[in-house]
Amino acid sequence: MTNERRLRPVDLARLAGVSTQQIRNYEDAGVLPPAARTESGYRVFTDTHRSALLAYRVLMRGYGPLTATRIMRALHDGDVPGALALVDAAHAALHEERVSLRAASEALELLAAEPPAPLPRSGGLRIGEVAALLGVRTSALRVWEGAGLLTPGRERGTGYRVYEPADVRDARLVHTLRRSHYLFDQIRPVLQGLRREGSSDALRAAIAARGAALTARTRGMVEGAGALHAYLDRVAAAGTASTERTGQDS
Repeated sequence: MTNERRLRPVDLARLAGVSTQQIRNYEDAGVLPPAARTESGYRVFTDTHRSALLAYRVLMRGYGPLTATRIMRALHDGDVPGALALVDAAHAALHEERVSLRAASEALELLAAEPPAPLPRSGGLRIGEVAALLGVRTSALRVWEGAGLLTPGRERGTGYRVYEPADVRDARLVHTLRRSHYLFDQIRPVLQGLRREGSSDALRAAIAARGAALTARTRGMVEGAGALHAYLDRVAAAGTASTERTGQDS
């Protein structure tokens, strides 16, 4: 027997502000380690379950419920390296998102530094006119279109490409970023954001808001990693104590 307190499902439920059924669901999902049962079949939780619940709740804020659940399940399956690999993957994904966001921000500043050249005439432009405006070959515009970066319309009847002002803006952005050695995969989200937000100022504001959200998530992950570390220490200490008691009894 351990020296840990015996806790009821309702005790853990009150601690987390959830229902007793949710506590049972947590155990069934592997978020909590398996609970002992009384002779009548009632679950008996301990301080270790309490620590697991607190660690999960903190992990969930930084890593999200799905990843937090997978981390705790791996731990309770005895796969500590697998649990830590999930932590690593979450941090790597966040880093990639931050890199992409930084690229988008830098791309906008590059675009703002180059005043747009005046269009040769109002209305849609043909591909040759856009190429001459940007100083590129028409083949480059076709490559960018093939990569999904540009989506010019087509003239009815002839099928010729027609670049509206927004299409010319997109082509200019792609040209500017390609000269700065940005990859297509880095340019694509900038274009998508620009089209979604409607203007570079709106996109800049959206990037700033997203950056703040990523910073908050990073802080949540750091806090979650600390809670996970504390829980791992507790589990290791409990395992050591159990081994020592077994040795004394034998």
